[in-house]
Amino acid sequence: EVQFVESGGGLVQAGGSLRLSCAASGFTFDDYAIGWFRQAPGKEREGVSCIGNNDGHIYYIDPVKGRFTISSDKAKNMVYLQMNSLKPEDTAVYSCAVARYCSAYGPLWWAYKNWGQGTQVTVSS
Repeated sequence: EVQFVESGGGLVQAGGSLRLSCAASGFTFDDYAIGWFRQAPGKEREGVSCIGNNDGHIYYIDPVKGRFTISSDKAKNMVYLQMNSLKPEDTAVYSCAVARYCSAYGPLWWAYKNWGQGTQVTVSS
């Protein structure tokens, strides 16, 4: 069974940092891409970043470029999202999911499946 468990969220002041972790299991980690998504109250789910464990492709949406860094530890089946210079608009539940590839168009939600429960990130102003 494919499963994701996210952790590392919390409450942080604007300008602060958090490192989110995504533990993956139940599939061949090296053959797929992992995407990070976020959903704020009253808003649609938004793809933030993805990484292709199979092809090395990495993508960030414009609002997080230069502030967020995605990485993958294939030995541990873990994906991380280092978030620096956090802003109040980054407040959301962050979750990860799996897709066949990290598209050049970014993490499109309809291409991903097996979402985790998510971890709450709250950035105060």
